[in-house]
Amino acid sequence: MASHSGPAPRSASLFLALNERHHKVALGVYLVIVVAHWAEHLAQAVQIYVLGWPLPEARGVLGVPIPWLVTSEWMHYGYALIMLVGLLLLRPGFTGRARTWWNVSLGIQVWHHLEHLILLVQALAGANLLGRPAPTSIIQLIVPRVELHLFYNALVFAPMVVAMLLHRRPRESERTAARCTCAVATG
Repeated sequence: MASHSGPAPRSASLFLALNERHHKVALGVYLVIVVAHWAEHLAQAVQIYVLGWPLPEARGVLGVPIPWLVTSEWMHYGYALIMLVGLLLLRPGFTGRARTWWNVSLGIQVWHHLEHLILLVQALAGANLLGRPAPTSIIQLIVPRVELHLFYNALVFAPMVVAMLLHRRPRESERTAARCTCAVATG
């Protein structure tokens, strides 16, 4: 059986580059996206709990001038999917302890993504869970949506930050196994 030893397909090359020579930049871009989304949730919480805005008016920063963003299940699902894809795409660049923490973040995001998929399916079907007036996720049966998504984002964000910090300051064995240049120089 003959083997093909030509150049790697373009998508494989891009995937390798994201986890090797471009890992640091890719993580930086990903972090900006994550922090921007996190800031939206925090702004909404401030609008509700500090400024006393009614829930329909508390739409975060972008939701105030563009109200449909907050009510669009497609937009929320799209962000959950971007988070999941980013965690999956950038995972191979992590080693050791950082990889463990990244995996924790990924596992939590898999559940968070599933919850958004449930919301999207309800919105598309026009039938809500347990006859609720709006699309409702499983945990939302117990915890209100604003608080739940603040919690989910914190649960995904915290281990992701730990992973990034450990990735930048690896132990020697982790540094040796790394294929990227993210680690801070020692000495």
